[in-house]
Amino acid sequence: MSINTIGHLLRLTTWGESHGPAIGCVIDGCPPGIELDAAHIQRFLDLRRPGTGKNVSPRQEADQVRILSGVYEGRTTGTPIALMIENRDARSADYPADAPYRPGHADYAYDAKYGFRDPRGGGRASARETAMRVAGGAVARLAIPNVDIAARVIEIGGEADAGRWEALLDQARSAGDSLGAVVECIATGVPAGWGAPIYAKLDADLASACMGINAVKAVEIGDGFGAARLRGSENADAMRAGATFDSNHAGGIAGGISTGQPIVVRVAFKPTSSIRIAVPSIDAAGNEVESSTTGRHDPCVGIRGAPVVEAMVALVLADHKLLHRGQCGH
Repeated sequence: MSINTIGHLLRLTTWGESHGPAIGCVIDGCPPGIELDAAHIQRFLDLRRPGTGKNVSPRQEADQVRILSGVYEGRTTGTPIALMIENRDARSADYPADAPYRPGHADYAYDAKYGFRDPRGGGRASARETAMRVAGGAVARLAIPNVDIAARVIEIGGEADAGRWEALLDQARSAGDSLGAVVECIATGVPAGWGAPIYAKLDADLASACMGINAVKAVEIGDGFGAARLRGSENADAMRAGATFDSNHAGGIAGGISTGQPIVVRVAFKPTSSIRIAVPSIDAAGNEVESSTTGRHDPCVGIRGAPVVEAMVALVLADHKLLHRGQCGH
């Protein structure tokens, strides 16, 4: 059974493949009466879409979203909101049916699970699907209007100096290679109290949502792994009168519940697996071959990953707001 839905009360279900006729999503559980139009969603989709520069995939997709249901006279109705984007620039010929498995990609694992695979850009495993996460996140933001969510790339190719990124990307692109990246997302305005102490921990749900993004291999909340290198006296976020804190090592979450401080999430994206450099692999018959990909791909998938991280954080926070209100009444 494949799981295509995320969320407890506010739920996002996505559908579609990279080279199919369209991709789409359904957002269920959105409160009624919220102002919503396609232009609001489009603003966030434009931050993620391909074809906007040399450091992202050259695939030319306008990613124009259509609202199919759940909105009447510019306001949400409380019923499922269906959104759709047509795929207009898929080039399936770039992906032969007998192409070997791409090391690092989902090709082999997908085939091992389902007994077949869609070689056209990875099918359902393609990052093309994340456009609908961004669309869903745009809707989720409207349910948490007092929360500001902003993500940015803080590292590319192991380099934190942004002044060096362009040269690193140029080198990788010219060589037919790719680079990884780290994205940091900060959410401010989240009140104390969202989350739960055991099975719906806010940090656990944020980590799960962000780990579910294509190419993500690690997630940190607050100091993350750095906290393991501190003493308790160093890591404790000392408190003062008025429920203020001297630091935020915990990243705004303690015991699975928000503290009212900024929520800080860092997400590590691996280098794009589809590269022109030949890498040892096998074909479907198990023969040893070399794999290289000539299709259109991002030299650093993390660049377009920042809007996706924002979207997943928005979906989780909106969901937890509704959970908190349902249990505590505010």
